[in-house]
Amino acid sequence: MERFIDLSLIIPIFNEEENILLLHERIKSVLEEQSFSYEVIYVDDGSTDNTIMLLQSIVAHDAQVKVIQLRRNFGQTAAIAAGVDHSCGEVLIFMDGDLQNDPVDIPRLLAKLNEGYDVVSGWRKNRQDAQLSRKLPSWLANRLIAKVTGVSLHDSGCTLKAFRWDVFQHIRLYGEMHRFLPAYAAIAGAKIAEIEVAHHPRQFGVSKYGISRTIRVLLDLLTLKMMGTYRTRPLHAFGIPGLLLLSLGLISGTTAIGQSVIQRSIHQPSAPNKSLPLLGLGFGLQCLMTGIIAELLTRIYYETQEKPIYVVKNLFPHTQLAIEKEEEAA
Repeated sequence: MERFIDLSLIIPIFNEEENILLLHERIKSVLEEQSFSYEVIYVDDGSTDNTIMLLQSIVAHDAQVKVIQLRRNFGQTAAIAAGVDHSCGEVLIFMDGDLQNDPVDIPRLLAKLNEGYDVVSGWRKNRQDAQLSRKLPSWLANRLIAKVTGVSLHDSGCTLKAFRWDVFQHIRLYGEMHRFLPAYAAIAGAKIAEIEVAHHPRQFGVSKYGISRTIRVLLDLLTLKMMGTYRTRPLHAFGIPGLLLLSLGLISGTTAIGQSVIQRSIHQPSAPNKSLPLLGLGFGLQCLMTGIIAELLTRIYYETQEKPIYVVKNLFPHTQLAIEKEEEAA
């Protein structure tokens, strides 16, 4: 899509009827003071409350707003992908729709981006969330992500990020990959920075995230490692642990047979089969690697057929361009 405005602000929304009007008011109060051109794209990710009705009322009175309504809840990554696909800005900024991110940080992200960076990520240094259910798992995940990817960010999970649009010419989004966007950008050679941003306690509604999400993030991190390190040499990822397990299996089997022969020669009962733990380990590793293969095949399926990972139900306003996009998604 042609880039003819300066900024596209993309906001995934799911059941935020209590926040949406106040959020838009705060966004407008910040952006109207700036000298650059902009658009605000709300992506309704299958909300079941009155969110879409409120978004329709906003778009009816604000020509700088687009609303994308997805047919069901596809997840935050798919919602972000839909926003990117329908954007027209040279710079893309993502933020949450729950009023915890602050629009006043948008000019600061742009200022840092203009210092020569391709990506600027927000850091919620004073995060206003529950300690055990949100902050502790996030801290552990951030350390692991930094170790695996080599991109040292304090807060990979912060949605508030700024990207130059051309970064997305080398990134395709799947699963829970939105939190790994800086890492994928780094693989493509992007220059990345991080700044502290404000974070407010949630005032209305309930959080859509939980500890169970951590498991999905860990599995997506395996895919990221595979794509970043072994994309052109996958045999190294599978062959090295495979050879190790084969060697351990041979040693374990030889040892078990030797012990059994010795014990039978001295008329003692045979020793238990000690290779079972290794078989369990091997089976578990095989399942993980099969999952990675399936993930890569899924990517091939979507990318070769150019299929989006979301389905659009409605686009507002219903311009000709919006109608064409809707027909492509269908």
